[in-house]
Amino acid sequence: MIVLKRAYERATPKDGKRFLIERLWPRGVKKSALPLDDWLKDVAPSTELRKWFSHDPAKWGEFQSRYRAELEHQPQRWKPLLSATRNRTITLVFSSH
Repeated sequence: MIVLKRAYERATPKDGKRFLIERLWPRGVKKSALPLDDWLKDVAPSTELRKWFSHDPAKWGEFQSRYRAELEHQPQRWKPLLSATRNRTITLVFSSH
């Protein structure tokens, strides 16, 4: 099972393995205060895509399509997450709203 959780929420044992999927470290969070198994910067949307989107709700549908296309072109970056889900929960940690 894959769970999504903001970086500002407390970690719990139910989270299983925790992966930060952001290119930038979450603001206001000390590295020592965020329990993670790995930081997968390359799974996050590209810098160009993030800048284009600019958190504009009107662009959400197109953002999703473009992000999926990015992921499809580089499966080696996200396929290890699928392996990590076998018989356990993983939590994808993010910081955006």
